[in-house]
Amino acid sequence: MTTLTVSSATDLRDRVRDASARATPLRIVGAGTWLDAGRPVRAVESVSTQGLSGIVDYVPGDLTLTARAGTSLAEIREATGKHNQWLALDPHGSDAGTLGATIATASAGPLATTFGSPRDLVLGIEFVAGTGNIARAGGRVVKNVAGFDLTRVMTGAWGTLGVITEATVRLHACPQVDETIGVSINGDAESLDRTRQLLRRLAFTPYACEVLSATLARAVVGGRDGPVALFRLAGNLESVSAQRTALLELGQPFEVSPDTWSSLRSVEAPGSGGGAIVFRLSRRPSEIGATWVEANRIVDGIGGALLHASPARGVVRCIVPASDNPARLGAALAAGESKRIGERMPEQLWNAAFPSRATTGIPMRLRAAFDPRGVLNPGIFGEGPPS
Repeated sequence: MTTLTVSSATDLRDRVRDASARATPLRIVGAGTWLDAGRPVRAVESVSTQGLSGIVDYVPGDLTLTARAGTSLAEIREATGKHNQWLALDPHGSDAGTLGATIATASAGPLATTFGSPRDLVLGIEFVAGTGNIARAGGRVVKNVAGFDLTRVMTGAWGTLGVITEATVRLHACPQVDETIGVSINGDAESLDRTRQLLRRLAFTPYACEVLSATLARAVVGGRDGPVALFRLAGNLESVSAQRTALLELGQPFEVSPDTWSSLRSVEAPGSGGGAIVFRLSRRPSEIGATWVEANRIVDGIGGALLHASPARGVVRCIVPASDNPARLGAALAAGESKRIGERMPEQLWNAAFPSRATTGIPMRLRAAFDPRGVLNPGIFGEGPPS
């Protein structure tokens, strides 16, 4: 596949206009670290935004930062850290990923428990629509005029409405103390429900709370033979001390390296060869125990399967070696009751267990308005060829 890297919004505009004129589908690429995510894209040419990098504007006093889409999360972390601030986005993968791709895919990690997803942290964007027009949505301040929130529409559209070229995000001040605590639990439905109930009763909200299966806990925590509830506690010294004491209701807390969160973001299933099958199951948070049981049933008998749950959000994420029988896994997924969200998997699994919900109604009307010739990432939502 031929790839062209653009270095400005006008370069990208010209590239999209040319593709639209020739009715040639384009694969939109950021840093290229997550190209196996989403359904297969039907394109023979691609355009990379990695050349659109660099911080455009940073106002520490306003807790806002504007950067080009190809700017890595690592560069943003380094720049904001100098002012004791940070961007509270931790998508699965690594900080080598770009800001534009994180927003386009609406990728969120454990920090979403407290800080929300990219939709909650993105204040404004600039993008090139499939028509070849450059447009802006939102702004560079926390408060904006009410109206049609195009910023939220573009977030999570996977580049099908337009290619993000620049974004303004909301930052947060770094806490005085930021530590990670683990608590060993049984790993059954009751223990998941107890963890969620504890989160609801607490007088504080942990920055993150993830329950790790025994296999995953051994991989990223170390020295533990069973499931672990992982908490990220932050605040001043007195506050964090009180938070740690509150966790005694669940079990005996033990200290965990803060690097565990980075390990969790980048973990792959053993033996996957870097190409694991990844999907999420979700229901109401009050049903997290049932969702956890269902996830374990689906991966039962698959060696090396890794599971982690976000009790406050009602989500269980499953990482399975790609060498497993996809037909068997597809049948187990199709028989489940939870909502299924796919991340990475072979095409036959997408077709069998993850029917697209973005091929009719409002999603397709938006696609027709912003990309009438269907040249941007065609097929990534399971839609057919443009008519």
